[in-house]
Amino acid sequence: MSVPENMEFFIDPARCIGCQACVQACSECDTHKGHSMIHLEYVDRAHSVQTAPVVCMHCDSPTCAEVCPADAIKRTEDGVVQTARKPRCIACNNCVLACPFGVPKMKTDFKLMMKCDMCYDRTSAGKKPMCATVCPSQALFFGTREQIERLRPRSTPNNRFWFGAQTITTKVNMMVPKTAQAQYIDVTAAMSERAIGKEITLNILTDAMYTGEEE
Repeated sequence: MSVPENMEFFIDPARCIGCQACVQACSECDTHKGHSMIHLEYVDRAHSVQTAPVVCMHCDSPTCAEVCPADAIKRTEDGVVQTARKPRCIACNNCVLACPFGVPKMKTDFKLMMKCDMCYDRTSAGKKPMCATVCPSQALFFGTREQIERLRPRSTPNNRFWFGAQTITTKVNMMVPKTAQAQYIDVTAAMSERAIGKEITLNILTDAMYTGEEE
């Protein structure tokens, strides 16, 4: 069995409402041993409650697999990068450090790297991943391009990401505004952006404290 060619995974971070439904549903997967493989991250925790779901992007050339010395991470013919295989994984953390998206996590209890495998037991049988099944705002969507185009007429899917001088293509798509018309998503550019929201300044130290003089 394999994932149908016309079925794709789409992420629309702007629609995430932080309900944690995806996290709970993912933890119920039989292959995860009660651990959620999806990360729900805060965009700017100091100023906003806005969250964004982070799943494995399933790179066409997965860095995690390339740096694995034990050949424990495999990519299926239909493009899904599997979690590490227990008999081979040596818990070296190479994949954790190498992934540009910060997805793989080392589960020290099992001495095993575990990550999202797009619910391969479900998607290879034509079903939706658990997270996309329960997402009430459809920030996580699994379906055809035709379906997403009807649902998101003002957005377009993009699966090319730029990290410095390296371009990475993925099986998972990120929804971006059509007005952007970008050929790729520049991930590292966000590092130089100013924080969202109001700046907070705490004047704890004063000149008087430095000089010993009273104001």
